[in-house]
Amino acid sequence: MTQINQLVSQDEFVGFYLLKELEIRQTNATPPKDYFDIVLSDSTGQLTAKLWEVSSTDKETFFPMGLVKVKGIVQTYRERLQIKIVQMRLATPEDGVTITEFIRSAPIRPIDLIYTIKNTTASIVNDEVRTIVEYCIAKAEDKLMDYPAAKTHHHAYYAGLAYHTVRMLELGEFIIRQRPFLNGDMLRAGIILHDIAKTEELNARLGVVSDYSLTGKLIGHIALASSWITEAAIRCDIPLESERVLGLQHLVLSHHNTGEWGSPVQPQTAEAVALHYIDSLDAKLQMVEDALDSTPESEPWTPMIRGLENKAVYRTPK
Repeated sequence: MTQINQLVSQDEFVGFYLLKELEIRQTNATPPKDYFDIVLSDSTGQLTAKLWEVSSTDKETFFPMGLVKVKGIVQTYRERLQIKIVQMRLATPEDGVTITEFIRSAPIRPIDLIYTIKNTTASIVNDEVRTIVEYCIAKAEDKLMDYPAAKTHHHAYYAGLAYHTVRMLELGEFIIRQRPFLNGDMLRAGIILHDIAKTEELNARLGVVSDYSLTGKLIGHIALASSWITEAAIRCDIPLESERVLGLQHLVLSHHNTGEWGSPVQPQTAEAVALHYIDSLDAKLQMVEDALDSTPESEPWTPMIRGLENKAVYRTPK
């Protein structure tokens, strides 16, 4: 069976894949015809695909998060690989494949990621800061074990949110040692809290996001996390005017840096500046790593990466 990251232009292939996304669209023909706009994925990556000439039976048969057997041809469209589906059917029990085989997961066990997050929280010296972080972790814990960090942008896979958090904590520890003027408690707390409300912003199963929740669409993870900090302070009898409470809210509210990216305020504490760039560095490097991992080694350039201003990345020879 051909894996996604092994496919190159002009390949003709047959294999099993997860039907990660499916949308019915119409061609520009007269009269217009329905077709499926699809994302196929496996544990190595994902590719967009098209199934033309869709029948009414097809519309009643295929849905997101189903396993399918695909016969297809790999084409290049606008400098990106894309699959033209020739035939597609649902996988059956006789095929001997299970959905977990096709789910991409963080390279570190989720239980180990959660241990690191909790262990870091326990190391926070300031009682107010530690209490607030513990409260927010408890609100998210049931989902934190498996939730992705995004729908498509970065760490968009099983346990991706916890993995993103831990990799940021590793970067944070280095910067705290290098820049001792930083408040280590606040920076560690900001890293843990900055995306924690994505567990409520996204609807996800097995690390795959189907959509943003109503709360996610109307409020978003930044405002949600800030409200969790307020809730934690009220429930734990911490004064709302505490500089620790305000500082944690500022870290969360400013971590995207600009209003264009969703932050209502810009970083105005040293820890907030550090948090923004730690977050950006880990996210962008993960985009590059994912693109390289999902591109055949025979290909010197990755497809264009949306999060890097649609630039492709060249694979540096070893």
